[in-house]
Amino acid sequence: MKTPTIAERVTRDLNTSLNHGVYPPGTRLPGERQLAEGLHVSRSTIRTALEDLERQGRIARSAQRGWFVPSPTVGEPPSTLQSFSEMARLRGHTPTAQVLEKSVRSATIDEAERLGIVAGADVLVLVRLRGMNSTPICVDTNVIPLSVAAPLVEADLTDASLYESLQTLCSVDIYRSAYSVQADAATPDIAGLLHISAGSPVLIGREIAYERAGGPVLLGLNTYRGDAYRFEADLYRAG
Repeated sequence: MKTPTIAERVTRDLNTSLNHGVYPPGTRLPGERQLAEGLHVSRSTIRTALEDLERQGRIARSAQRGWFVPSPTVGEPPSTLQSFSEMARLRGHTPTAQVLEKSVRSATIDEAERLGIVAGADVLVLVRLRGMNSTPICVDTNVIPLSVAAPLVEADLTDASLYESLQTLCSVDIYRSAYSVQADAATPDIAGLLHISAGSPVLIGREIAYERAGGPVLLGLNTYRGDAYRFEADLYRAG
């Protein structure tokens, strides 16, 4: 059996530290000098090990941040509608969902117009903190007509896919979504939930989801960490 080199042993030790959460996603690694001193190896050995971890996708580097552990990212493939849970699973991550609010109230005039319901009709408001591998990624707010979502009122939606829950509990099959994304700065409340600094970049996604029969059934407002969401689209020239 081949004896591992010093750099290979350092790579293995750093990998173990990453797996045990010593350096959580989104955090910066100590400097090369500090790592070298802590592991009693040369800086050139540390650099070789870090570059190997970079090739494995475990860490990344930038001129501003040095070496850091990237946050897991989500994003739909071009022209494909996927739930948060589906996006996470396809990337080998475990999706999580913590229910922050689940309440019934009257729809606003704007909500009623976009959902095609009577103003003042009851809607279910569901706010959840979505994450991957215990890392908070998104604050997810949804408004659904109670006539559609009544079975969800008593359902446990912790760590559940909303699209799947609508399908299995409400017989609603989400078929398409009108979706827009814009950049913004995190408010103190959102920043606290996403474990980022107030004012950090976030991406705001707004959607109207439609069932297969054609009618709108869900309004969504998704606030993603700026380093954790990638939006892709197929674009065509007119004419």
